[in-house]
Amino acid sequence: MSKKILITGGAGFIGSHLADELLEKGYDVRVLDNLSEQVHGKNCIRPEYLNADVELIIGDVRDENKIKKALRGVDAVYHYAAMVGVGQSMYEIKNYTDVNNIGTTVLLEALIKNPVEKLVIASSMSIYGEGLYKTNDGTPKAGLDRPLTQLKNGDWEVIDNEGSALTPYPTPETKTPSLSSVYALSKFDQERLCLLIGKAYQIPTVALRFFNVYGTRQALSNPYTGVLAIFAARLLNNNCPLVFEDGHQKRDFVSVYDIAQASLLALEKKEANFEVFNIGSGNAFTIIEIAERLAAILNKEYLSAEITGKYRVGDIRHCFADISKARDFLGYEPAIQLEDGLIELAEWLQGQTAIDKVSEASKELASRGLTV
Repeated sequence: MSKKILITGGAGFIGSHLADELLEKGYDVRVLDNLSEQVHGKNCIRPEYLNADVELIIGDVRDENKIKKALRGVDAVYHYAAMVGVGQSMYEIKNYTDVNNIGTTVLLEALIKNPVEKLVIASSMSIYGEGLYKTNDGTPKAGLDRPLTQLKNGDWEVIDNEGSALTPYPTPETKTPSLSSVYALSKFDQERLCLLIGKAYQIPTVALRFFNVYGTRQALSNPYTGVLAIFAARLLNNNCPLVFEDGHQKRDFVSVYDIAQASLLALEKKEANFEVFNIGSGNAFTIIEIAERLAAILNKEYLSAEITGKYRVGDIRHCFADISKARDFLGYEPAIQLEDGLIELAEWLQGQTAIDKVSEASKELASRGLTV
Protein backbone atom coordinates (compact mmCIF):
# COMPACT_ATOMS: atom_id res chain seq x y z
CA MET A 1 0.00 0.00 0.00
CA SER A 2 1.45 3.35 -1.02
CA LYS A 3 2.08 6.06 1.56
CA LYS A 4 -0.11 9.14 1.71
CA ILE A 5 1.59 12.53 1.75
CA LEU A 6 0.00 15.86 2.74
CA ILE A 7 1.25 19.10 1.21
CA THR A 8 -0.05 22.27 2.83
CA GLY A 9 -0.15 25.01 0.21
CA GLY A 10 0.10 22.24 -2.35
CA ALA A 11 -2.08 23.86 -5.02
CA GLY A 12 0.47 26.62 -5.50
CA PHE A 13 3.56 26.96 -7.64
CA ILE A 14 6.05 24.82 -5.70
CA GLY A 15 3.54 22.49 -4.05
CA SER A 16 1.91 21.43 -7.32
CA HIS A 17 5.27 20.52 -8.87
CA LEU A 18 6.14 18.57 -5.74
CA ALA A 19 2.79 16.75 -6.02
CA ASP A 20 3.70 15.70 -9.58
CA GLU A 21 7.05 14.36 -8.38
CA LEU A 22 5.48 12.40 -5.52
CA LEU A 23 2.78 10.88 -7.72
CA GLU A 24 5.40 9.80 -10.23
CA LYS A 25 7.24 8.02 -7.41
CA GLY A 26 4.09 6.12 -6.41
CA TYR A 27 2.90 8.14 -3.42
CA ASP A 28 -0.70 9.16 -2.79
CA VAL A 29 -0.98 12.94 -2.46
CA ARG A 30 -3.41 15.10 -0.54
CA VAL A 31 -3.29 18.88 -0.64
CA LEU A 32 -4.65 21.46 1.78
CA ASP A 33 -4.85 24.91 0.21
CA ASN A 34 -7.00 27.98 0.74
CA LEU A 35 -6.69 29.01 -2.95
CA SER A 36 -5.99 32.61 -1.94
CA GLU A 37 -7.07 35.29 -4.38
CA GLN A 38 -3.63 36.92 -4.47
CA VAL A 39 -2.11 33.70 -5.79
CA HIS A 40 -4.92 32.04 -7.73
CA GLY A 41 -7.16 34.94 -8.74
CA LYS A 42 -10.85 35.40 -8.03
CA ASN A 43 -13.30 32.52 -7.74
CA CYS A 44 -10.67 29.82 -8.17
CA ILE A 45 -12.05 26.33 -7.49
CA ARG A 46 -9.17 24.08 -8.53
CA PRO A 47 -6.15 25.07 -10.64
CA GLU A 48 -6.11 23.37 -14.03
CA TYR A 49 -2.45 22.44 -13.59
CA LEU A 50 -3.07 20.52 -10.35
CA ASN A 51 -2.76 16.83 -11.15
CA ALA A 52 -6.14 15.07 -11.31
CA ASP A 53 -4.84 12.36 -8.98
CA VAL A 54 -4.29 14.88 -6.17
CA GLU A 55 -6.94 14.92 -3.45
CA LEU A 56 -7.67 18.60 -2.77
CA ILE A 57 -9.07 19.90 0.51
CA ILE A 58 -9.90 23.58 0.28
CA GLY A 59 -9.23 25.18 3.63
CA ASP A 60 -7.01 27.39 5.73
CA VAL A 61 -3.96 26.08 7.56
CA ARG A 62 -5.17 27.99 10.65
CA ASP A 63 -8.42 26.02 10.74
CA GLU A 64 -8.02 23.23 13.31
CA ASN A 65 -10.85 21.16 11.85
CA LYS A 66 -9.46 21.37 8.31
CA ILE A 67 -6.01 20.41 9.58
CA LYS A 68 -7.44 17.44 11.47
CA LYS A 69 -9.27 16.30 8.34
CA ALA A 70 -6.21 16.79 6.14
CA LEU A 71 -3.99 14.72 8.48
CA ARG A 72 -6.29 11.71 8.56
CA GLY A 73 -4.38 8.64 7.34
CA VAL A 74 -1.31 10.68 6.38
CA ASP A 75 2.23 9.25 6.65
CA ALA A 76 4.26 12.44 6.08
CA VAL A 77 3.70 16.18 5.77
CA TYR A 78 5.23 18.95 3.69
CA HIS A 79 4.37 22.28 5.29
CA TYR A 80 4.66 24.66 2.33
CA ALA A 81 1.68 26.94 3.04
CA ALA A 82 2.81 30.52 3.65
CA MET A 83 2.33 34.16 2.81
CA VAL A 84 5.34 35.12 0.68
CA GLY A 85 7.06 38.39 -0.16
CA VAL A 86 9.40 40.75 1.64
CA GLY A 87 7.80 44.09 0.74
CA GLN A 88 4.20 43.26 1.57
CA SER A 89 5.20 41.65 4.86
CA MET A 90 6.44 45.02 6.10
CA TYR A 91 2.92 46.43 6.28
CA GLU A 92 0.63 43.36 6.37
CA ILE A 93 2.31 42.33 9.60
CA LYS A 94 -0.66 40.65 11.24
CA ASN A 95 -1.58 38.69 8.13
CA TYR A 96 1.93 37.33 7.59
CA THR A 97 2.39 36.51 11.26
CA ASP A 98 -1.03 34.91 11.49
CA VAL A 99 -0.73 32.66 8.43
CA ASN A 100 2.94 31.75 8.73
CA ASN A 101 3.44 31.57 12.49
CA ILE A 102 0.02 30.73 13.90
CA GLY A 103 -0.77 28.41 10.99
CA THR A 104 2.38 26.46 11.78
CA THR A 105 1.47 26.17 15.46
CA VAL A 106 -1.98 24.82 14.56
CA LEU A 107 -0.38 22.16 12.37
CA LEU A 108 2.20 21.26 15.02
CA GLU A 109 -0.38 20.86 17.78
CA ALA A 110 -2.29 18.49 15.50
CA LEU A 111 0.90 16.55 14.73
CA ILE A 112 1.61 16.10 18.44
CA LYS A 113 -1.69 14.21 18.65
CA ASN A 114 -1.21 12.48 15.28
CA PRO A 115 2.55 11.98 14.69
CA VAL A 116 3.82 11.29 11.19
CA GLU A 117 6.95 9.63 9.82
CA LYS A 118 8.41 12.86 8.47
CA LEU A 119 7.76 16.61 8.47
CA VAL A 120 9.44 18.82 5.86
CA ILE A 121 9.19 22.58 6.26
CA ALA A 122 9.80 25.12 3.50
CA SER A 123 12.15 27.73 4.91
CA SER A 124 13.81 30.56 3.00
CA MET A 125 17.14 32.13 2.14
CA SER A 126 15.64 35.39 3.41
CA ILE A 127 16.49 34.39 6.97
CA TYR A 128 20.20 35.01 6.27
CA GLY A 129 19.74 38.69 5.53
CA GLU A 130 23.01 39.61 3.89
CA GLY A 131 24.89 36.56 2.68
CA LEU A 132 28.45 35.58 3.55
CA TYR A 133 31.32 37.82 2.45
CA LYS A 134 35.11 37.76 2.48
CA THR A 135 37.57 40.50 3.31
CA ASN A 136 40.49 41.40 1.02
CA ASP A 137 42.69 38.86 2.80
CA GLY A 138 40.12 36.06 2.32
CA THR A 139 38.71 36.03 5.83
CA PRO A 140 35.02 34.99 5.90
CA LYS A 141 32.76 37.70 7.29
CA ALA A 142 29.02 38.03 7.72
CA GLY A 143 27.56 40.90 5.75
CA LEU A 144 26.80 44.02 7.76
CA ASP A 145 23.57 45.97 7.43
CA ARG A 146 23.96 48.92 5.08
CA PRO A 147 23.32 52.27 6.84
CA LEU A 148 20.44 54.34 5.50
CA THR A 149 22.77 57.28 4.86
CA GLN A 150 24.88 55.05 2.60
CA LEU A 151 21.83 53.83 0.68
CA LYS A 152 20.48 57.35 0.18
CA ASN A 153 23.77 58.20 -1.52
CA GLY A 154 23.33 55.30 -3.94
CA ASP A 155 26.31 53.47 -2.46
CA TRP A 156 24.97 49.95 -2.63
CA GLU A 157 27.83 47.60 -1.79
CA VAL A 158 28.44 46.10 1.65
CA ILE A 159 31.49 47.45 3.50
CA ASP A 160 33.14 46.53 6.78
CA ASN A 161 33.56 48.74 9.83
CA GLU A 162 36.76 50.15 8.38
CA GLY A 163 35.03 51.17 5.16
CA SER A 164 36.62 48.48 2.99
CA ALA A 165 34.49 46.70 0.37
CA LEU A 166 33.59 43.07 1.04
CA THR A 167 33.38 40.36 -1.64
CA PRO A 168 30.21 38.21 -1.68
CA TYR A 169 30.76 34.49 -1.20
CA PRO A 170 28.46 31.42 -1.19
CA THR A 171 26.41 31.35 2.02
CA PRO A 172 26.43 28.12 4.08
CA GLU A 173 23.80 26.97 6.59
CA THR A 174 26.19 27.86 9.43
CA LYS A 175 25.80 31.60 8.83
CA THR A 176 23.96 33.27 11.71
CA PRO A 177 20.51 34.46 10.58
CA SER A 178 19.95 38.20 10.26
CA LEU A 179 16.24 38.85 9.93
CA SER A 180 15.62 41.95 7.83
CA SER A 181 11.88 41.64 7.15
CA VAL A 182 8.68 40.37 8.74
CA TYR A 183 8.63 37.64 6.10
CA ALA A 184 12.15 36.50 7.04
CA LEU A 185 11.22 36.52 10.73
CA SER A 186 8.12 34.42 10.07
CA LYS A 187 10.04 31.86 7.99
CA PHE A 188 12.70 31.53 10.67
CA ASP A 189 9.95 31.08 13.23
CA GLN A 190 8.35 28.34 11.10
CA GLU A 191 11.68 26.57 10.73
CA ARG A 192 12.60 26.73 14.42
CA LEU A 193 9.12 25.75 15.62
CA CYS A 194 9.05 22.66 13.41
CA LEU A 195 12.54 21.49 14.38
CA LEU A 196 11.91 22.17 18.08
CA ILE A 197 8.59 20.31 18.23
CA GLY A 198 9.90 17.60 15.92
CA LYS A 199 12.77 16.84 18.29
CA ALA A 200 10.59 17.04 21.40
CA TYR A 201 8.02 14.58 20.02
CA GLN A 202 10.41 12.46 17.94
CA ILE A 203 8.90 13.46 14.60
CA PRO A 204 11.79 13.46 12.08
CA THR A 205 11.85 16.99 10.69
CA VAL A 206 13.78 18.65 7.85
CA ALA A 207 14.02 22.37 7.00
CA LEU A 208 14.77 23.34 3.40
CA ARG A 209 15.95 26.90 2.85
CA PHE A 210 14.81 27.69 -0.68
CA PHE A 211 16.64 30.35 -2.66
CA ASN A 212 15.00 32.21 -5.59
CA VAL A 213 12.68 29.64 -7.15
CA TYR A 214 11.42 30.05 -10.71
CA GLY A 215 9.44 28.03 -13.22
CA THR A 216 6.03 27.37 -14.71
CA ARG A 217 2.85 27.93 -12.66
CA GLN A 218 4.15 30.98 -10.82
CA ALA A 219 1.50 33.51 -9.83
CA LEU A 220 2.23 36.14 -12.47
CA SER A 221 -0.31 38.67 -11.19
CA ASN A 222 1.09 38.63 -7.65
CA PRO A 223 3.53 41.58 -7.42
CA TYR A 224 5.10 40.16 -4.25
CA THR A 225 6.14 36.80 -5.67
CA GLY A 226 9.54 35.78 -7.12
CA VAL A 227 11.45 38.34 -9.15
CA LEU A 228 11.35 36.30 -12.37
CA ALA A 229 7.56 36.12 -12.24
CA ILE A 230 7.43 39.87 -11.57
CA PHE A 231 9.68 40.57 -14.56
CA ALA A 232 7.52 38.24 -16.67
CA ALA A 233 4.36 40.13 -15.75
CA ARG A 234 5.97 43.40 -16.82
CA LEU A 235 7.30 42.01 -20.11
CA LEU A 236 4.04 40.29 -21.05
CA ASN A 237 2.36 43.68 -20.73
CA ASN A 238 5.10 45.38 -22.79
CA ASN A 239 6.45 47.22 -19.76
CA CYS A 240 10.09 47.47 -18.78
CA PRO A 241 11.15 45.39 -15.76
CA LEU A 242 11.66 47.57 -12.67
CA VAL A 243 14.93 46.92 -10.87
CA PHE A 244 15.79 48.25 -7.41
CA GLU A 245 19.21 49.70 -6.54
CA ASP A 246 21.59 49.40 -9.53
CA GLY A 247 20.64 45.86 -10.60
CA HIS A 248 23.99 44.34 -9.71
CA GLN A 249 22.81 42.60 -6.56
CA LYS A 250 23.45 38.85 -6.80
CA ARG A 251 21.00 36.02 -6.18
CA ASP A 252 20.78 32.26 -6.66
CA PHE A 253 18.00 31.19 -9.07
CA VAL A 254 16.87 27.58 -8.76
CA SER A 255 14.38 25.69 -10.91
CA VAL A 256 11.19 24.47 -9.31
CA TYR A 257 12.05 21.00 -10.64
CA ASP A 258 15.23 21.01 -8.55
CA ILE A 259 13.19 22.17 -5.56
CA ALA A 260 10.84 19.20 -6.08
CA GLN A 261 13.85 16.87 -6.37
CA ALA A 262 15.32 18.16 -3.10
CA SER A 263 11.95 17.90 -1.36
CA LEU A 264 11.64 14.24 -2.33
CA LEU A 265 15.17 13.51 -1.12
CA ALA A 266 14.39 15.18 2.21
CA LEU A 267 11.44 12.83 2.62
CA GLU A 268 13.27 9.64 1.72
CA LYS A 269 16.73 10.18 3.23
CA LYS A 270 17.17 9.39 6.93
CA GLU A 271 20.37 11.45 6.83
CA ALA A 272 18.16 14.51 6.42
CA ASN A 273 16.40 14.13 9.77
CA PHE A 274 16.59 17.23 12.00
CA GLU A 275 18.90 19.00 9.57
CA VAL A 276 18.68 22.31 7.69
CA PHE A 277 19.66 22.55 4.02
CA ASN A 278 20.20 25.29 1.47
CA ILE A 279 18.41 24.42 -1.76
CA GLY A 280 19.63 26.52 -4.65
CA SER A 281 21.55 26.18 -7.88
CA GLY A 282 24.93 27.01 -6.37
CA ASN A 283 25.34 29.81 -8.95
CA ALA A 284 25.03 33.57 -8.67
CA PHE A 285 23.47 35.95 -11.19
CA THR A 286 22.82 39.67 -11.04
CA ILE A 287 19.23 40.89 -11.13
CA ILE A 288 19.90 42.99 -14.23
CA GLU A 289 21.32 39.93 -16.01
CA ILE A 290 18.17 37.96 -15.21
CA ALA A 291 15.94 40.75 -16.56
CA GLU A 292 17.97 40.96 -19.77
CA ARG A 293 18.02 37.17 -20.30
CA LEU A 294 14.27 36.84 -19.88
CA ALA A 295 13.58 39.79 -22.18
CA ALA A 296 15.84 38.27 -24.85
CA ILE A 297 14.20 34.85 -24.69
CA LEU A 298 10.78 36.53 -25.01
CA ASN A 299 12.10 38.54 -27.99
CA LYS A 300 11.54 41.76 -26.08
CA GLU A 301 15.12 43.06 -25.83
CA TYR A 302 13.75 46.53 -26.57
CA LEU A 303 12.17 46.54 -23.10
CA SER A 304 15.33 47.42 -21.21
CA ALA A 305 15.26 47.15 -17.45
CA GLU A 306 14.42 50.40 -15.69
CA ILE A 307 16.91 50.99 -12.88
CA THR A 308 15.01 52.73 -10.09
CA GLY A 309 18.05 53.62 -7.98
CA LYS A 310 15.90 53.03 -4.93
CA TYR A 311 16.26 50.73 -1.93
CA ARG A 312 13.34 48.67 -0.64
CA VAL A 313 13.28 48.23 3.13
CA GLY A 314 13.99 44.59 3.98
CA ASP A 315 16.09 43.94 0.87
CA ILE A 316 19.71 42.79 1.02
CA ARG A 317 22.58 43.21 -1.41
CA HIS A 318 23.99 39.75 -2.12
CA CYS A 319 23.05 36.22 -1.10
CA PHE A 320 23.62 32.98 -2.99
CA ALA A 321 23.80 29.39 -1.83
CA ASP A 322 26.53 27.07 -0.72
CA ILE A 323 24.80 23.75 -1.49
CA SER A 324 27.61 21.41 -0.44
CA LYS A 325 25.69 20.14 2.61
CA ALA A 326 22.65 19.18 0.49
CA ARG A 327 24.99 17.41 -1.92
CA ASP A 328 26.71 15.49 0.89
CA PHE A 329 23.65 14.55 2.98
CA LEU A 330 20.90 14.28 0.39
CA GLY A 331 22.71 13.50 -2.84
CA TYR A 332 21.09 16.64 -4.23
CA GLU A 333 22.41 17.88 -7.55
CA PRO A 334 20.71 20.67 -9.51
CA ALA A 335 19.68 19.31 -12.90
CA ILE A 336 18.24 22.40 -14.63
CA GLN A 337 20.60 25.02 -16.04
CA LEU A 338 19.28 28.58 -15.95
CA GLU A 339 19.20 28.95 -19.74
CA ASP A 340 17.11 25.79 -20.15
CA GLY A 341 14.82 26.77 -17.31
CA LEU A 342 14.23 30.22 -18.79
CA ILE A 343 13.45 28.75 -22.22
CA GLU A 344 10.77 26.48 -20.73
CA LEU A 345 9.43 29.40 -18.67
CA ALA A 346 9.23 31.58 -21.78
CA GLU A 347 7.32 28.90 -23.70
CA TRP A 348 4.81 28.62 -20.86
CA LEU A 349 4.49 32.40 -20.62
CA GLN A 350 3.32 32.61 -24.25
CA GLY A 351 -0.04 31.18 -23.22
CA GLN A 352 -0.44 33.17 -20.01
CA THR A 353 -2.21 36.39 -19.11
CA ALA A 354 -0.75 38.55 -16.38
CA ILE A 355 -2.17 41.63 -14.72
CA ASP A 356 0.78 43.95 -14.14
CA LYS A 357 0.43 45.21 -10.56
CA VAL A 358 4.11 45.99 -10.05
CA SER A 359 3.82 49.79 -10.33
CA GLU A 360 0.86 49.71 -7.98
CA ALA A 361 2.84 47.69 -5.43
CA SER A 362 5.84 50.03 -5.77
CA LYS A 363 3.63 53.06 -5.11
CA GLU A 364 2.18 51.30 -2.05
CA LEU A 365 5.65 50.73 -0.62
CA ALA A 366 6.72 54.30 -1.39
CA SER A 367 3.61 55.76 0.26
CA ARG A 368 4.54 53.93 3.46
CA GLY A 369 8.14 55.11 3.40
CA LEU A 370 9.40 51.59 2.62
CA THR A 371 11.55 52.68 -0.34
CA VAL A 372 14.31 55.27 -0.17
